[in-house]
Amino acid sequence: MNKINRFQNLVSDEILAVENLMRKQAEGYNPDLQAALDHLILSGGKRIRPNITLLVGKLLNGDPDRLIILSAAIELLHTATLVHDDLIDGALLRRGIPTLNASWTPAATILTGDFIFAKAAKLAAETDSIPVMKIFANTLSTIVNGEIAQLFTSHCDSNLDKYYERIYAKTASLFETSTTAAALISNATQNQIKHLQEFGYELGIAFQIIDDILDFTSNQEKLGKPVGGDLRLGLITLPAILYFEQYPNDHQTKEFFKHNCNPTLETLEILVENIRNSSAINLSFEKANSHIDLCINALHNLPECYERDALEELACFVTQRTN
Repeated sequence: MNKINRFQNLVSDEILAVENLMRKQAEGYNPDLQAALDHLILSGGKRIRPNITLLVGKLLNGDPDRLIILSAAIELLHTATLVHDDLIDGALLRRGIPTLNASWTPAATILTGDFIFAKAAKLAAETDSIPVMKIFANTLSTIVNGEIAQLFTSHCDSNLDKYYERIYAKTASLFETSTTAAALISNATQNQIKHLQEFGYELGIAFQIIDDILDFTSNQEKLGKPVGGDLRLGLITLPAILYFEQYPNDHQTKEFFKHNCNPTLETLEILVENIRNSSAINLSFEKANSHIDLCINALHNLPECYERDALEELACFVTQRTN
């Protein structure tokens, strides 16, 4: 059994239950909503967040039914953000499969995302935990605030601190919620909650850094968009930040900023290729691995068991994935 499958196999039955519960949220509503939700669930995804939630809950001997409800709520929240993100970005593919907005109007896509947000909130309430509901609402606010900030402030920003703020809002906040909420409904101690919150935060940061590396190192077929897609939108991620720090006087670097991160297509093509072939990629991997080290250190403050080992393997998987 390889490392990738081990953490999944420990909660494989629960993941099926999570997906079934997600599907049930559209029962009795407009059949187009059911079709949309089925499409989104069938389009795949690694189910990293529910895997984390379930493993943390099992480690702490949490109630299985409440953990499944929580996991479904978190994955629905994640799914709803993707629906809106794809519309905002004009993305027609995700994981090689057409997005909702590829065939639906913007209005229908937005309303479907809203429906999924509402159902995610309903499930969060069904955990019967006021603290979980508060965390859930705060996380949604953090994600939306991050998106608004990205829309209304300049994308042309190579500040490392601002980058970390952005990826916390975009990704790490929901990882943090996955671990913290699971701990809360499993009656963890304050010390355990603190360590699990740190685990979720560091894992989420590493996950997004790897996403940003793959945006440069993968291929268009896997990405479902052009390589270096973020940079083409004027959004500067870690590999580009590190490249610009190393080569501030590079011609393409100067051209990129001279034109407010919207240079000619030729300049962009050369710049993306330069970043792909630079040490900025390895340096970004080192950054991601440093966050994985921190999340594993936090994990080691919890009781040793199969679930803890699985969470550690999941953390290592995050930096080894290729899509």
